[in-house]
Amino acid sequence: MSIPEPLNLKNVKRYSIRKRKSKAEIDRAGAPLKKGISLKDFLDSLPDFLAARELKEVAISIVNARNKDKPVVLAMGAHPIKVGLSPIIIDLMEKGIITAIASNGAAIVHDFEMALLGQTSENVDEALEEGMFGMAEETGVYLNRAIVEGARKGKGMGEVVGEMIETSKEFQYPQYSIFGSAFRLKIPATVHVAIGTDIIHMHPECDGSATGITTHTDFKIFCSVISRLQDGVFINLGSAVIMPEVFLKALSVVRNLGHRLNRFTTVTMDFQKHYRPMVNVVHRPTKDGGRGYYLIGHHEILFPLLVATVLEYY
Repeated sequence: MSIPEPLNLKNVKRYSIRKRKSKAEIDRAGAPLKKGISLKDFLDSLPDFLAARELKEVAISIVNARNKDKPVVLAMGAHPIKVGLSPIIIDLMEKGIITAIASNGAAIVHDFEMALLGQTSENVDEALEEGMFGMAEETGVYLNRAIVEGARKGKGMGEVVGEMIETSKEFQYPQYSIFGSAFRLKIPATVHVAIGTDIIHMHPECDGSATGITTHTDFKIFCSVISRLQDGVFINLGSAVIMPEVFLKALSVVRNLGHRLNRFTTVTMDFQKHYRPMVNVVHRPTKDGGRGYYLIGHHEILFPLLVATVLEYY
């Protein structure tokens, strides 16, 4: 097989760039930054492209939803608590911007420990070698007892954990508890557990039936929250599997029951793109209306930036 002759480009068809539609224009470029500028000036200086544009669109969606008294639901993993976002989230709850909380089971562990002692997150590598990972006695005892009591009273897991933290005298920092604050503010806070994923499931106080019934009660409460999502906003902050799956099932339930739900905003915020948040939060739910976003960045930077943008527009 011989090497072919180079193709002659003499007769290629061309057009004038003046007639072409382009995707990037100079008037959408960023502006140079100056020392001491305001937040508004900073936001105005951002390029009007990709994530910078989407950040503003998400913030405006949140503002518009609350101005119309529509829900803004924050679903989350546990990492936002571990990196210090609880005070910011609680402030949004107190301001009436976040109207509901939903989380995986690990979130109540770190929320509880922060409220009890002002610290959380053990060194897993060291503790695992000795078989002591997750064996903090207070965490296992208090949370499991609250869950058993919640099952007895027919309440959801998020509510009974929040009630324990808010009403007990033993917590040094209850003001830093998302679930305690939700109980105080009468905001729905649901916990969605996969048995075996959380450290409290390893403790002798754990009652599988109580865990199951309280988290199932929370699923039904969450379905009720999602049934009102029309024109609202659903945020998935740092949950790669549990909350995207729970959200998709809740959405199917409420549509099955006849709730009109085809126009809302969804956004996932995480370190990197994952399959389930992309398809179950961003794409599938908004397929027939609304808009889905995926914002990439560290929680401790990206979420406060979104909040600051919301408050600037609110």
